[in-house]
Amino acid sequence: MESINKQIGKIIQQSKEGEIFLTSDFKDFGTTTAIRKSLSRFVELGIIDRMGKGIYVKPKQHKLFGKTLPSLEDVALILAKKEHVKIMPTGQYALNKIGLSNQVPTKLIFLTNGTFKKIQFGKSELIFRPTTSKKLAMIGEITSLLFLGLEELDLEKLTSTENEKIKTLIEKEDPEKLKHDLRLTPSKVSDFVNKSFLNRKQ
Repeated sequence: MESINKQIGKIIQQSKEGEIFLTSDFKDFGTTTAIRKSLSRFVELGIIDRMGKGIYVKPKQHKLFGKTLPSLEDVALILAKKEHVKIMPTGQYALNKIGLSNQVPTKLIFLTNGTFKKIQFGKSELIFRPTTSKKLAMIGEITSLLFLGLEELDLEKLTSTENEKIKTLIEKEDPEKLKHDLRLTPSKVSDFVNKSFLNRKQ
């Protein structure tokens, strides 16, 4: 156990502030039980913080605000990188990222080609929802977020202001990427976009 503590402690000490660790990062050092006990010890010492089950962070120290933790999005991106999976924002979170929604969701949902994952961070949640490779194949920086967000809305109840924003977003996207992504969306969204926006350009 002492050896595991030393090895994990050395890695934490040499890491940058804000770095995130998973229990699986230390599998070479011992059993999962021993690793968790070691990490819990460093949490008790105030060296790292536990952000969720099996997720730890070396907090940044700010001169004015004191200890700061990474955002949920940062955690999601690092988890995806460490677990070698692809993720893509969806729902209200996707719409918020492109400015179509002013709501700041407390539940961040990502589509993934990995396994289902739900992590609680205080009152917020991070969810990885498995999906088809088709949805993850979209390539437009704007349309990939827009189309995934629109899937979860009642498109008949959108306001004129929202429709104008959608029109502007679509016009900003590369035409080839728009064409590519439109083929991958459910008919609910593709019919809506074709009828409401693309035909206006003809």
